[in-house]
Amino acid sequence: MSTEPGTTPAPRPLPSAPTPPVLSHGSRIHGCLLGGALGDSLGYAVEFDDITAIRARFGPAGLQDFAALDGGSHFSDDTQMTLYTVDGLVEALEWANSGVGADTNACLWLAYLRWLGTQGVPLPPSAPVQPPRWIDTHEVLKHRRAPGSTVLSGLASGEMGTVYRPVNPESKGCGTVMRSAPFGLIPYIAPESVYKISADAASLTHGHPAARQSSGALSLMIHSLTAGRGLREAADYALGHLRAGNLGRNESPDAALLERLEGALRLAAQPGQPGNPAARGLLSPEELVRELGEGWVAEEALAVAVYAVLATEPDPTAAVSGRPEAHFRAAIAVAVNHSGDSDSTASIAGNILGTFYGEECLPAGWLQTLEAPEVIRGMAEQLALVTGA
Repeated sequence: MSTEPGTTPAPRPLPSAPTPPVLSHGSRIHGCLLGGALGDSLGYAVEFDDITAIRARFGPAGLQDFAALDGGSHFSDDTQMTLYTVDGLVEALEWANSGVGADTNACLWLAYLRWLGTQGVPLPPSAPVQPPRWIDTHEVLKHRRAPGSTVLSGLASGEMGTVYRPVNPESKGCGTVMRSAPFGLIPYIAPESVYKISADAASLTHGHPAARQSSGALSLMIHSLTAGRGLREAADYALGHLRAGNLGRNESPDAALLERLEGALRLAAQPGQPGNPAARGLLSPEELVRELGEGWVAEEALAVAVYAVLATEPDPTAAVSGRPEAHFRAAIAVAVNHSGDSDSTASIAGNILGTFYGEECLPAGWLQTLEAPEVIRGMAEQLALVTGA
């Protein structure tokens, strides 16, 4: 750029965040569930490996693609429980659409109990018996895929946990937040209601405030994306809800959750972003764990996923072609390659980006290797139907 002698060039304007895409709600539902399953499946291959073992197996960049896995990968309990969350919501909405009020949390509890029965855990005599539904007919959901012990013990108690009387009151494992994206996919309800039903459902298995609040925060972020907000805007909105203390039962925001989520947003906004992920100084896997944690507990899983999504956001001034898929691949790679709960962090990242972009961001080659896509699409179609999408 040339200027007159003695004059100062005008500063270049900073790039703005990518414009949120205009999508059908059905596309967002399919994108959320399929995107979460893809992240879960890639991460499940290395869930219990530290970053040294991941690099030794897949090279310095770690696991980047399903092509590196002989025979692909299964999805884990994260996807199983997410789909059962969908089923519980579908049943509650079916009752509502027929003019009959239903206890949403009871519908979710019954759905989770049916999932528990697929895991080889005896149901206590006090647990109610429910007739099987469409989701229960698929063998792929009956395999045991490393479910969390807290989830199993909470459901096996036969007690329907509540916010006021939670089971496992000190537990805040990520087994809550990794199943909570579907709550944000219900349109036409207030954000406060989205938060409440998500937090209430977390109390079915985990009682710690961080577990409830992390679940509610993810659901709010998903709900914000369906309303047309951008990625950072949606994350800021969820964080603002927590800071404002709109959490019910006079509950204060969990300090660890605020610290992790604020850290994710700060670290993802380092100088040079948004821009080329390869040139902007992404955190190394070691730095990621040091700053945000390994993801085994709820607030860490949410923070790692949010960082992965925001830190890899593409430069809006770059060519548009292939941007959604490139962003999805880059974010999932960050969410998978660390010493921690790789399937849960990548599953949440996939939920977020699938909601934001819809199915457009999902790599076709990855979908071809995905386990039981017809089951995931079937549940997405059911949710789309009862929500009028």
